[in-house]
Amino acid sequence: MANVAVYNMEGKEVGTLELNDAVFGVQINEHLVHMAVVQQLANNRQGTQKAKTRSEVSGGGRKPWRQKGTGHARQGSTRSPQWKGGGVVFAPVPRDYSFKLNKKEKRAALKSALTSRVQGGKLIVVDELKLDEIKTKKFKAVMDNLKVAKALVVLSENDEKVILSARNIPAVKTTQVNTINVYDILKGDTLVLTKDAVAKIEEVYA
Repeated sequence: MANVAVYNMEGKEVGTLELNDAVFGVQINEHLVHMAVVQQLANNRQGTQKAKTRSEVSGGGRKPWRQKGTGHARQGSTRSPQWKGGGVVFAPVPRDYSFKLNKKEKRAALKSALTSRVQGGKLIVVDELKLDEIKTKKFKAVMDNLKVAKALVVLSENDEKVILSARNIPAVKTTQVNTINVYDILKGDTLVLTKDAVAKIEEVYA
């Protein structure tokens, strides 16, 4: 089992925490991590793009000139793709880009992402994150104390004061254990977990 240091909000080390290898020490499956990221980005796509094919563009019913004898190339419609104002050849149509990963694959990908953060020394555990008021400046000071710039901060429960304080910091995103995902873990350079969040993750995924 890996041991990590536990810090307080002032950035001082206040102890150590033993991480469960079933969650934070698995063999990293890069393929599943990649698939989980692709899935999330695909599922976020609106898929509402649309262009018209030659059959959908209005007009173009009449043959622009006779077949032979004009010296022009033969043309059947002014809405063919080579004409200005014509249709698009293989026009995009609204579609659903989403696809599914099964539960086992999702869990394995998440564990791989968590393990990669531990192995890369990019995981910081804080004994608690509590603010007495909604204040971006105070949250920024905590991040500075932990020497963290771009991070995903995972809370064990919905703490409005922390979430709203962090909202205006562009490089910091907050989430909760029940909404944690592979893309966000990898996007933030550092993963900041509260002790309670670690316990909850181990309880759910171990």
